[in-house]
Amino acid sequence: MLLKDKIAIVTGGTRGIGFAIVKAFLAEGATVVLCGSRQETVDKALAQLQGEKVEGICPDLTSYESVKAAFDAVEKKYGRIDILVNNAGVSAAEPFTTYTAEMFQKTMSLNVDAVFNCTRAVVDGMKERKSGVILNTSSMVSKYAQPSGMAYPTSKFAVNGMTLALARELGPSGIRVNAVAPGITRTDMVAALPDQVIQPLIAQIPLRRVGEPEDVANAFVFLASDKASYISGQVLGVDGLARS
Repeated sequence: MLLKDKIAIVTGGTRGIGFAIVKAFLAEGATVVLCGSRQETVDKALAQLQGEKVEGICPDLTSYESVKAAFDAVEKKYGRIDILVNNAGVSAAEPFTTYTAEMFQKTMSLNVDAVFNCTRAVVDGMKERKSGVILNTSSMVSKYAQPSGMAYPTSKFAVNGMTLALARELGPSGIRVNAVAPGITRTDMVAALPDQVIQPLIAQIPLRRVGEPEDVANAFVFLASDKASYISGQVLGVDGLARS
């Protein structure tokens, strides 16, 4: 088991890629605390997992005080936090001319501010123990952009920058920081797309299929494990696109 006896927190862990990460971490022996936006979604996810090594919390990720209190309780219970996965996020598709400052800030708050808040809440303990892994969910659009909804690629580009900066700063303390940038992945939103929309997208992918949540989760497992002990400051594309 690659993550045996590790203590992990996964934000956005109640569905989609986040839920796949939680399942993969549990299968590899980790104890996982998943974060959801509401207690209702947390309870629904936990009911599907039904394991003694998983529990759920729902702090406001855009509030450092809320995150710190929740994460401190996890650390008090388990003695440490070995792995943090900053996966929670929100997408956007509005044309730029319709954006308001409030709409832009909503995306940036959850996709960027929350990454800062969660990372800041765990980093002191990791530095004290001189070990830890921080993994961020980026996106292929942080490199290639998208036709509209510019706040989303902007936020993920910021996640890439935070990943590289923290990898350099925290590396001397034994903390590895990486990101995973998924491509088109079979989440609920993608699964609901009509065939005439999804097929042209698949035709552009050299592997000729969309990614599965498990494909992305496997990348997180690897980067969280000791198999990746000399890998830091990377944004790993899991998009089947083979682009440079």
